[in-house]
Amino acid sequence: MKLFRVALLSLLVLFQFPPVAFAQQPADSEQTSARLAGEVLVNGRAVEYARNLSDKFGGRLSGSAAYERSAEWAAEQFRAAGIKDVRLEPFQLESTWTRGPAHARMTAPLDRPLHLESLGWAPSTPAGGVRGEIYLLPDLSREFIKRESGKIKGRVVMLDLSALMKDGYAAFSKLVAAQGFLKDAGAAAAVIGSNDPDNVLNAFNLNWGARISPLPLAQIGMEDAKLIQRLLPQGAVTVEFQYENKTGGAASTNNVVAEIRGREHPEEWVIIGAHLDSWDYGTGAQDNATGCAMVLEAARAIAALGTPPRRSIRFALWGGEEQGLLGSAAYVRAHARELKDCVAALNTDNGAGHPRGWKVAGREDVQAAMTPISKSLLTGLGGEALSPELTFDTDHGHFLLAGVPALDLWVDMEHYDEVHHKSSDTVDKIVAHNLIAGAAVVAVTAHALAERTGRIAPQLKHDAVGDLLKNANLEEFLKTVGVWK
Repeated sequence: MKLFRVALLSLLVLFQFPPVAFAQQPADSEQTSARLAGEVLVNGRAVEYARNLSDKFGGRLSGSAAYERSAEWAAEQFRAAGIKDVRLEPFQLESTWTRGPAHARMTAPLDRPLHLESLGWAPSTPAGGVRGEIYLLPDLSREFIKRESGKIKGRVVMLDLSALMKDGYAAFSKLVAAQGFLKDAGAAAAVIGSNDPDNVLNAFNLNWGARISPLPLAQIGMEDAKLIQRLLPQGAVTVEFQYENKTGGAASTNNVVAEIRGREHPEEWVIIGAHLDSWDYGTGAQDNATGCAMVLEAARAIAALGTPPRRSIRFALWGGEEQGLLGSAAYVRAHARELKDCVAALNTDNGAGHPRGWKVAGREDVQAAMTPISKSLLTGLGGEALSPELTFDTDHGHFLLAGVPALDLWVDMEHYDEVHHKSSDTVDKIVAHNLIAGAAVVAVTAHALAERTGRIAPQLKHDAVGDLLKNANLEEFLKTVGVWK
């Protein structure tokens, strides 16, 4: 009943805005958007979807049994919404990985336990674990590491990300390459201090693609790492740690895709996506059960209208996002021939903070075309703002590279980092009102783009996309990780 009251209040707020707000949209568009918003806000299941994904399946690591079960469940939810065209589309992971328990201590100059866990897709430590003096690495270049190999050999190399990642994406590609250099130099392992207080650890991997790292990698809690760095000027600091991860070879996993065929131009399509996989510390609630819930809810609400939009709408739940946007990249490759008919790609992967609007990935033409839609149809939901920000950190990325107009849901992320990739990413952190409002923004926007008489904007040629990437300082990074030429 509490959820119903919140939803009903939201719906009443929606219709408190004066009619003049809808002046730039046809009356039938206003009415359909109001029906969609009402369906989501009053009869919606977004909270239920998010709760099921978080509590029923838990962490949905790419390639895991939990992920595959969640994919089957999601397909059933699309079918239950009345969508007939639902399929699991397979793609390949280079390797599978499961985290094992870890144990760690500092043995000199103090004897004390350390908060430590393996990084994702890191190999197990050798039998008996790793033991060695800490070497604080100040430079990621091949030349420096080769020159210092005598000091690095047999030691545990500590990487200070706050110092080494000043160049953002460019530094990440250097970190990926440096692992091989460190292995060649004889490093026993590498460790990274957490950026989160209270020795809280967050899950991530230091590679692009689901490939096993060349040497053992681990994260140490912030306070433990700072202690090590304070002690190093006084003399040697020795640590030991052990973990046994389970790794496997190439494996097939699935994206979940559903489609409502358009009534007039079914060959043209809008796609709405969110990643289904998550890390394994928490239960993947904000990252990204909430995004999946918005996609499922948009599909259910649009199907409930009874009449399909002018163009087709595809709904996708991606796998392998946390390992480098693998599922969406595979989809773009597999559907390359029909990609010319993709009108827009919408993505939601920033948690369920209150919606602000959409990021338009640096495209002024998309922003201009979205402005009347946002002002007339999204203002009452609090999602009317537009941001020019371009990022390549989630699954709109490969559509953007293909020139497709890309929209990434923009939400209030003030508290997002408190749970992102952490054990605290659980369903109790979700604010129902925000999640429902976000689902309404996604549904209304997708339907409006599919219903327009004309496309929102043209697809860009390769050189024009390259200009956008250069302006966002992303081009060199994307070349380094092999997704842009």
